[in-house]
Amino acid sequence: MAGVDNVGQNGLSYVDQLKKLQEQKKPDEVTGKQDLKQEDFLSLLTKQLSQQDPFKPVSNDQMIAQMASFATVDGIGKMNSQFENLNSSMTSNQALQASSLVGRDVLVPGATGVKKDAGSMAAMVKLPQSIDNLIVRVENEVGQLVRTFDVGAKPVGDSRVEWDGKDQNGNALPAGKYKIKASGLMDGKNNEFEVSTYANVNSVLLGKGDGNVLLNLAGFESPVRLAEVLEVGKA
Repeated sequence: MAGVDNVGQNGLSYVDQLKKLQEQKKPDEVTGKQDLKQEDFLSLLTKQLSQQDPFKPVSNDQMIAQMASFATVDGIGKMNSQFENLNSSMTSNQALQASSLVGRDVLVPGATGVKKDAGSMAAMVKLPQSIDNLIVRVENEVGQLVRTFDVGAKPVGDSRVEWDGKDQNGNALPAGKYKIKASGLMDGKNNEFEVSTYANVNSVLLGKGDGNVLLNLAGFESPVRLAEVLEVGKA
């Protein structure tokens, strides 16, 4: 069985001819892709067989290797298609499971949260070590300090804090966005700690083909990825 010469009569190598063939392929009218299919490789192989130098044939091993590469390319294409289908199925399943979060509170990164009418607002403070006195400050949407209160001693790890929604004089503040800040003495120095806030889930969205499931949160302009949720509140 004759093989395929690495360089055809036109002086182009096998790889160069592949590149030339791909450049000549017209873009798909729908996707705009220029992918070479298995029949393109076979067409090129047939052309090379007809143009090879009969005095310099390539070994059968090289011929078999090229045929094996065709099968590998075709197999990879099918595998990619199967992975896309699997990803779509997993995303739909995640969205179905996430739908149970609608109406529930979730903990998301960020110190800014939303206070409901005549309601309180909860947050989670991450402490790198235990402290004797945790101080919480609450700022309104324009950055004005509206409340400061002491939480007391807290151990290392996550500590839940809750603001009753009132100012320093005990007056209930209107609904809206507020920022929770937490600080305390650690090794003799005042430190600011990482804060996450709770928000209520309004609806669930599928991502734009990227496999992400998004949550629309009450009072938030942009959705949050399900993967970012740190905790789910009790039903």
